[in-house]
Amino acid sequence: MAVVVEGVHPTRMELLKLSRRTKLAEKGHELLREKRDALITEFLDVVEDVRGARKNVEAKLESAFRELTIAQAILGVNEVRQISWITPQEIFVDLDTRNIMGVKVPLIETGDITRSIMQRGYGFVDTSSALDRAAKNFEEALVSIVKLAETEETAKKLAAEIEKTKRKVNALEYIIVPRLVATTKYITMRLEEMERESFCRLKKIKAVLQRREIE
Repeated sequence: MAVVVEGVHPTRMELLKLSRRTKLAEKGHELLREKRDALITEFLDVVEDVRGARKNVEAKLESAFRELTIAQAILGVNEVRQISWITPQEIFVDLDTRNIMGVKVPLIETGDITRSIMQRGYGFVDTSSALDRAAKNFEEALVSIVKLAETEETAKKLAAEIEKTKRKVNALEYIIVPRLVATTKYITMRLEEMERESFCRLKKIKAVLQRREIE
């Protein structure tokens, strides 16, 4: 049973205020439900993107490590390590945000970080094509990892907003609106009781006045 709002006086003015508050709360509840449903739809789409990004990262890394193992078998582990030391690359990440249903989610851009053999800075005569393929796959995997980080963080933020919106919806549906409705009923009953009491008093006063006139 809903609890009546405390500190409310049983007057017609309060009844009017409660009616307005109830309509506002019901409208807010409806809007929040729509927002929650839209967020859930968006969240499911992002979760699908996360799954796709993870599969892509796993495939790229699997291919990269396979080619790296082949290159190490052909050139030797130390040779491959030395080549990695002489082929550094600066990677610039541009961080921004975008808005999804009022939720700010990350937008991470790395640009194109894949390089040609000449751009990597090592000679291709004394190296292996497996090393080239490994480098290319690792560069592509890095782009995919950044994309995965972006989509995973987006999913987390949407999930948090969904949970927050659900709490608001539940509070309105099960606490605030029922309490306002119960208070409205209480005030309506009190006003009716007060009207009946007033009517009875008037009848008694009228009866007394009539007796006095007869006397």
